[in-house]
Amino acid sequence: MGKVTRRRYGAEFKAKVALEAIKGELTLAELSAKHGIHQTMIAAWKRQAIEGLASTFSGKAEAAVATGEAELTRLHAKIGQLVVERDFLAKASGR
Repeated sequence: MGKVTRRRYGAEFKAKVALEAIKGELTLAELSAKHGIHQTMIAAWKRQAIEGLASTFSGKAEAAVATGEAELTRLHAKIGQLVVERDFLAKASGR
């Protein structure tokens, strides 16, 4: 029997399904049958979307992006430092 992997859904698909759930034109059971996803996942995506909307208007989203960019800059600097150390040690060991 082959290896079964967990299916991963993209952000756009999740947003589309969550928006349909928020609109309420179809029940969770109907959305589940339409998209082939369990009702629990749709409910979780709907809850995450609603929580995300609140942060969009509160300014927390911009703070998270700024924090992410600062973290990325720090990590790039660390990568550069490690490359320099690796090259130095490679030369010092005679390789």
